[in-house]
Amino acid sequence: MTSIGGAEMVDWNLAVATATRLVRPGPEVSRDEAREVVAELRRHAKASEEHVRTFTRMIPEGHEPEDTPVLVVDRAGWIKANVAGFRELLKPLLEKMRERRSATPGGAVMGAVGGKVTGVELGVLLSFLASRVLGQYETFAPATREMPAGDNGGGRLLLVAPNIVHVERELDVAPHDFRLWVALHEETHRTQFTGVPWLREHLQGEIQSFLAATDMDPMTVVERLREAAQSLVGARPEGEEDEGGRSLVELVQTPEQREILGRLTAVMSLLEGHADYVMDGVGPLVVPSVAEIREKFQQRRARGASRLDLALRKLLGLDAKLRQYRDGERFVRAVVEEVGMDGFNRVWTSPNTLPTKSEIAKPADWVARVHRKAE
Repeated sequence: MTSIGGAEMVDWNLAVATATRLVRPGPEVSRDEAREVVAELRRHAKASEEHVRTFTRMIPEGHEPEDTPVLVVDRAGWIKANVAGFRELLKPLLEKMRERRSATPGGAVMGAVGGKVTGVELGVLLSFLASRVLGQYETFAPATREMPAGDNGGGRLLLVAPNIVHVERELDVAPHDFRLWVALHEETHRTQFTGVPWLREHLQGEIQSFLAATDMDPMTVVERLREAAQSLVGARPEGEEDEGGRSLVELVQTPEQREILGRLTAVMSLLEGHADYVMDGVGPLVVPSVAEIREKFQQRRARGASRLDLALRKLLGLDAKLRQYRDGERFVRAVVEEVGMDGFNRVWTSPNTLPTKSEIAKPADWVARVHRKAE
């Protein structure tokens, strides 16, 4: 941390320690109940494989995709996994920033101090998220001693047991049904990446292009972070126009990044909407109370939480993620109704057949382009 020119831009260990210390405790469960929850989630994850593959028809019969592990974790485990993922994904950007800082007088000392500050800030954000995520397919997950991952940089599926128990109790729904419903959503993400070999590399390329276009001037970044903080508290310098409550990601980006972000938004809308469509499509066959679960879950999303919670969701861009679920699901549903599941699956042919941001809003335009329909 303190070697000349070698200071880390982010103190990752401090990020883990901070998030683990600040994260809310999970719901109270007995040791036996905890074991049963873990065992049931693993069974549901396994059962979901066949349900999702049969419904989506993304993986031809007789073809076995690359296997990726399923891990049932607590909130601290989710934090450790995501810090490892961030560290891997941001490595090229942070290395450039480290080299630039080491070339300036006092850069090593600034890097050591800044790394600790950034580690604490990242830890605070992760502690906020760690109590809210039900499950996650980690696309860019390096294998560690504690957490295995797929071969050749493949991902892993995480199911966050305490959060699933918390929400099923809050919604007062059948635990067995809710746990399977969540597993169906996350298994769809695993099927997307294991069944479409080029998808991970394409997404990684887009993210790296986004990071490479980052303005490396520290003062510019500080200024944009100041704007982000002002958007959170509703304060702006006199004479400035309202930014419309833009998220941190939107504020800290260049024009080139906005173009890349538009493509990323379209892909993420597709992936999230497809997962929602599949979990509801499979649901009636294997989840008896799927209609009740969906209705209560949608009401929970719409209600939000405290004013601070809503402000943080806006600042972190989480409200945009909720729109991705909604808009993406509408796109998938409209396309399947028009050309069937096999017709929809042309979306996975290549990066050129992915929908654009405008096509997510107008599914007929995607159908016309990809299926070459005159109308």
